[in-house]
Amino acid sequence: MMSLLHQPLVVLGVLSLGVAASYIVLTVAAVVSWHLRGRPAASPWQPPVTVLKPLCGAEPGLYANLRSFCVQHYPSFEIVFGLGDAADPARPVVERLIEEFPSLSLKLVCDPRIHGSNRKVSNLINMLPHARHEVLVMADSDAVVGPDYLAAVTAPLGEPGVGLVTCLYCGIPTAGIWSRVGAMYINDWYIPSVLLTWLFGYRGYASGQTLCIRRATLEAIGGFGVLGDQLAEDYRLGELVRSLDQRIVLSDYLLHGEHHEPDLESMTRHEVRWMRTIRALRPRSFVGMFATFSVPLALLGIGLVGDAPSVATAAWSLFGIVIAARIALHVAHRIKSKRPAFSDIWLLPLRDVLLCWVWGRSLLTSRVSWRGVEFDVDAHGAMRRVS
Repeated sequence: MMSLLHQPLVVLGVLSLGVAASYIVLTVAAVVSWHLRGRPAASPWQPPVTVLKPLCGAEPGLYANLRSFCVQHYPSFEIVFGLGDAADPARPVVERLIEEFPSLSLKLVCDPRIHGSNRKVSNLINMLPHARHEVLVMADSDAVVGPDYLAAVTAPLGEPGVGLVTCLYCGIPTAGIWSRVGAMYINDWYIPSVLLTWLFGYRGYASGQTLCIRRATLEAIGGFGVLGDQLAEDYRLGELVRSLDQRIVLSDYLLHGEHHEPDLESMTRHEVRWMRTIRALRPRSFVGMFATFSVPLALLGIGLVGDAPSVATAAWSLFGIVIAARIALHVAHRIKSKRPAFSDIWLLPLRDVLLCWVWGRSLLTSRVSWRGVEFDVDAHGAMRRVS
């Protein structure tokens, strides 16, 4: 007979396994549902668009990434590239594109003025006066898109009540093990978690990989200036748009984001910043986020159950479900891509251990590192540079 001390541990172990299995199975269902949902017909509404491209540095693949925005099947668009430093190594890349596409309206803005702690937002503030069109599309420098991108992301903005359009993205790693492990953070955990909230009706997601908005809506919330100190400027922009009783639409378009991590330190530094951002946005639920780490939670459950014969069959069955669903989640985003489905499967244990470590680290610090600068982040997500 189990001791009174042992019994509660076994119950806790079974509950841990049940939570882990339920969460990851629902997440797989959310990913499958999103990929299987019907795609809308092409929209005839194609207004002139200004694409705002804030840049900082010449990361691997920058030329190909930016060039993909220059070959859009779209009737009228311009691209404004922004730099905070005229000597930035991204400048020759932009100048090459301007020379390569003389028929396109491509502009380069070099403006060092700082308008807050968030350098990306400062860049956008400096770029905006050079934008000619009413519809604005902001996209990160590591995004790679197809020629139908602009048509897809602008279409929902033509619907009544829509104030902002955003996109999901798939991380495509550059060469190197840490880039591959880092991309798995996005593809295997972050985006599936977003899709699970979408499955249950949450419509507040906004990603800086793509933000499509009317200039009038931007002005109504106070312009880019209100985002100047925000760590998660995309999330805050979404909040402000919703405060106007306008909807955020998650576009059907799935873009690709090039993911480059030269070493473990770089990868964990980025992920701590991202986790710290989530903590600032969801402080009450952040501690419970451990429940979304299904494999570590399932391992904890198996350890607590031990050799209890009364629940061993159920416990190991739940554990098997978690492992099978974890593998399914890993390969799901690769089905339509050129990447081998199982080439990185051996990295899953490392990825899941590092995910727990990054989460734990973000619980213990309010400080983040962004492009070599240290910031403290307050409870409202505002950044203050550490002197």
